[in-house]
Amino acid sequence: MITFDAVKEHRTKPDGARFTKLAYTREDAASMLGISLPTLDRLTKSGLIRPSRAIRRPLFPHAELVRFLEETKALEP
Repeated sequence: MITFDAVKEHRTKPDGARFTKLAYTREDAASMLGISLPTLDRLTKSGLIRPSRAIRRPLFPHAELVRFLEETKALEP
């Protein structure tokens, strides 16, 4: 599973490999967040994640994925 720190630092593998993308497809964004495509679609429809629609298909900016994770952090016990 991808961790918050990995998403924040553009890492996707435990070995520290880095992504250089600025935005991700639905499939990539869902994979990075560790959620299904229907869940990503629900989050988008509810406005919790805002994709860029500069082109025909939605792209999810890296900064938007980090913002979503930071704003929805679980409360510390």
